[in-house]
Amino acid sequence: MSILIVCAVAAELGALRRRDGVEVVAVGVGPVEAAAGTARALAGRRFEAAINAGIAGGFRGRAAVGDAVAVAVEYYVELGLEDGTAFPLPDGLTLLRRADADTQLLRACRDPRVRARIGTGISSATVTSTDTRAAELAARFGADVESMEGFAFLRAADAAGVPAVELRGVSNLVGDRAANGWDFRAGAQAAVATTDALLDVLLAR
Repeated sequence: MSILIVCAVAAELGALRRRDGVEVVAVGVGPVEAAAGTARALAGRRFEAAINAGIAGGFRGRAAVGDAVAVAVEYYVELGLEDGTAFPLPDGLTLLRRADADTQLLRACRDPRVRARIGTGISSATVTSTDTRAAELAARFGADVESMEGFAFLRAADAAGVPAVELRGVSNLVGDRAANGWDFRAGAQAAVATTDALLDVLLAR
């Protein structure tokens, strides 16, 4: 099985065990870099599955530092009007603000060996740094984690026709940065452990 793993920066998955048939690509930080880098990687070789793995912020009461979350649904919070509502487009077009994980890959994430709970993610080009915005986003989307790349990755994979899923290790709590419990190592370790376990499940098939 040929699998692409996408991360923002190499340090997130530096401890991931290398395997035959698995290619790891660091594409850069943010939605534009994630979309461009994922599309470039998928255009260069045929993959049977793609995984976006890395750190993320966790919403208070829904995720803790060191948790691993497999994202079933990802929303792009900044696409559309500021208050989250849509606006009319010509020819019946609508904004695509939601991306879903592949159902088969998500089922694999439910394997007890993976040790990730299934949750909801949001993507934002702006890192949330106040408790007020964190509370508003948590309420609007029912979000467990916040990243900068998840939505763009899932859309690029969908456009290429490649099944995809997103795995996140929680490195901090979303909100006030002075009290967010920032721990890159804990988030990266969680991302590596759950990605490694998912690879065990997928490559054993």
